[in-house]
This record gives sequence, C-alpha cells and structure tokens, in this order.
Amino acid sequence: MIQTLVSFLAALTLLIFVHELGHYLVARWCGVKVLRFSIGFGKPLFTWTVGADKTEWSISAIPLGGYVKMLDEREQGTEAIAPAELPRAFTRQSLAKRSAIVVAGPVANFLLAIALYFSLNLIGVDEPAAIIGVPPAKTAAASAGFAAGDKVVSIDGEEIRSWNAVRLRMIDGLIERRPIAVGVERGGSRLALALPTDQLPAGELERDFLRTLGLELASGRVLIASVLPDSAALKAGLKGGDEVLSADGKPVTRSSDLVERIRAKPAQPLVLDIQRGADSLRIEVVPDSAVSDRKDEAGRTVGRIGAGISSRIAMIEVRYGPLEALSRATVQTWDMSLFSLRMLGKMVVGELSWRNLSGPVAIADYAGQSSRVGWYAYVAFLALISISLGVLNLLPIPVLDGGHLVYYGLEAIRGRPLSERFVELTQKAGLAIIGAMMVVALFNDLTRLIGS
Repeated sequence: MIQTLVSFLAALTLLIFVHELGHYLVARWCGVKVLRFSIGFGKPLFTWTVGADKTEWSISAIPLGGYVKMLDEREQGTEAIAPAELPRAFTRQSLAKRSAIVVAGPVANFLLAIALYFSLNLIGVDEPAAIIGVPPAKTAAASAGFAAGDKVVSIDGEEIRSWNAVRLRMIDGLIERRPIAVGVERGGSRLALALPTDQLPAGELERDFLRTLGLELASGRVLIASVLPDSAALKAGLKGGDEVLSADGKPVTRSSDLVERIRAKPAQPLVLDIQRGADSLRIEVVPDSAVSDRKDEAGRTVGRIGAGISSRIAMIEVRYGPLEALSRATVQTWDMSLFSLRMLGKMVVGELSWRNLSGPVAIADYAGQSSRVGWYAYVAFLALISISLGVLNLLPIPVLDGGHLVYYGLEAIRGRPLSERFVELTQKAGLAIIGAMMVVALFNDLTRLIGS
C-alpha cells in the first residue's frame, strides 16, 4: 500500500509539474507576468518566491492537479494592476500568444512521453518474446489455427517484437470488433492467420482480453528456484536451477502443471526428469503431506516438496539506435494519443461502454503494480499517463485547455472577445461534465476493486 501510494504521488507530481511548467515557460516567453506556480490545490503547504517578478511557487494540500496564476484583468481588475504592468497581463496578449500559452501544457505532456519512450527505446529493455502457448480448445485462437510455439511477427501489417507489443497492437481490432490479421512464424515458415474478436463482450475492453481469446504467453522452462532446508525436495537431491522436464513421464510445460502434480501425490513417489547443466537426471521425490490452504479444498490433504517453482519465459531485448529510438518514441506517442481519442469518441457515441473509463484509484493501482515490476514498467506507465493527461486537457470542454482554445477560435471568428456571461455559463457546464466523468470513473474504480 505504501509503495502504491508513493508511486502514485510521485507520478502525479511529475506529470502535473511538467504540464504546468509548459504553461509557465511559454507565458514567460510571451512576456506575461506569472504570480503563482502551484502543484496541487487548496491551502499552500510550502511556499517560496523566485525571480525578479517574485513568482510564488507552492506545494498545496490537494495533489490532484495544479495551476499557473498569471496577471489577469478579469481576476485582479484593471484598477488593481499598475499601469506599467498592464501590457504584461494575460488578457492583453494577442490570440496567438494566448493560444500558445494554453496549448503549451498538453504539448509538454506529449514531449515528456516522447522523452520517456525514447529513453526506453535507447537503453533497451528485456520483454517477453511473442511466443504463444497452447491455445485452449474452443477459443478464438484455437479456431483461427494458432498453435503452441507460434511466434507472432506482425499484427495488421505492423512488425511485432515482444508480447507487450502484441497486446498493444491488438487493441484497435478489439475496439472495432473485427478479425485481427496476425502473422506468425512456425517451423521456419510464415503464416497469415485471422483472429476473430466476436467472443468478447460487446462495448467492453476486458483487461485480460488475450486470455479470453485463447492467446497466452508460452510458459518457457520450469525451474526449481529454491529448496528449503529439511524438505522433501532436499532429501531427494533437487537443487536450485534444476529444470523440470516431466513428472511421472508427462511433460511439464508450465509451473502450475508441476505444482498440481505434486499436490496430487501426498506421501506418494513422484518421478521427475531433470536437466541440470549438461546432465539429464531422473529423481524420485516423495511429497510431504499437508492440509490444503485453498478455500475450495478445505481439509483436503495435498503434497508439498518444500521448493520454490518458477517459469523462465523466453525474453527478447528491445533496443534501437538514437535516431530510430526517437522516431519510434514519436510514433508511439502519436499512436497512443489517437487511440485515447478514439476510445473517448466511441464512449461518447455509445460504441464502447463507459465502464472502460478509469479514475484515480485505478491509476494508483497501475502505478503500484508497474513500480513493483521494475523501473522500465514504471517509466512506460508514466509515458502512457502523460499522454492521457495531454489528450484529456485538449478536449473541447470549457475549463480545460481545449475549451479555452475553442473560446479563442470563436473570438477569432467574431473579431471580439466572448461575453463574460457566455464564458461563465459554459464553464459551469464544463465543470458539470468533468464532475460527471470523475464520478463515473470513480464508480468504475470502486466496482473493479470490490469485484477483485
């Protein structure tokens, strides 16, 4: 819980800071006087002043946002502003400058995402190779002709290098509920398969959609990770690093297979075929008897050998040179931005359920999960949330940056500023829309939390 909270607050602080820094820097570049730069809303907890303008920088009590307060006749009133400083008021700037200041926040979020993706592409990360396990019978993958060991090399014509890319590239086809064109390598040959998506619930994007379709990551090698003292595994001669090939003559393809076979033979001999370095061994182990701790097996006697069992899946290093890393980072950011817009658009027109909308609880959960996986997963999470924040702020909803851009567009068409009454009414409507979205997102978060 502490790690989740710290990861969430760190992500939120960074993304808000970058967004507001975009507004701040462009405002200063345009000659606008900035009065306050705040991370968070409400009562300031820490405050200090910076620069000749004595800009007040603060960290406030409610960390769910931030703002840059500029010299503004609408707030301070013309009489309260010294005549010499009126030219530095935000309201005295040209439409082009005001638009640049407003759009700078979302642009800063997109630039941060590009920088984060660039660092991942350049440094390189180890990701699971796109190799498929056994498709369960009667699933979409089985009916489409997928087989264990197939290596995915393309989806809808785009090159694929890792299992993470498989998941990402399939989302378009899932939203559109159309067959997905998947290219696989099998035995040195390339095959073109069409994966149907009509088995998924209409209007919803399941979190575990790959498994629902029958696509699972190949489990790889099953290993004895560790051996406990005075355990059945130690007495039998098992060692950490041993690869288990079969149990009682039946192949072991995933760690769960071995666990279930051990549990099924309390106080009974179990013969394991082991690969230890260059040596092939056959070891007989007699699992100790123990009472099951599973709810569905209350009171049942099961076998345990006192060893840690793990699967070591095939990995691939995804790394690019500087120019390709930057190019891919830009494309990744663009693609994810368009994807976010399409998701929102489909929710608005009813093609996608609003149950897919996530809020702060889900974001905090993802922050914690990604930080536990490793730095690379957390960096990828930051890039994705930064894109989402940029896209959200560009929506044409009053009170958001995109709403202000709509105001400026209307002002350019009319040739004069909009009435204060119109702006006030539309901003109240915008607040209502944002409030409704937050309520729906929070409801979805709590529903998922209770359901899990």
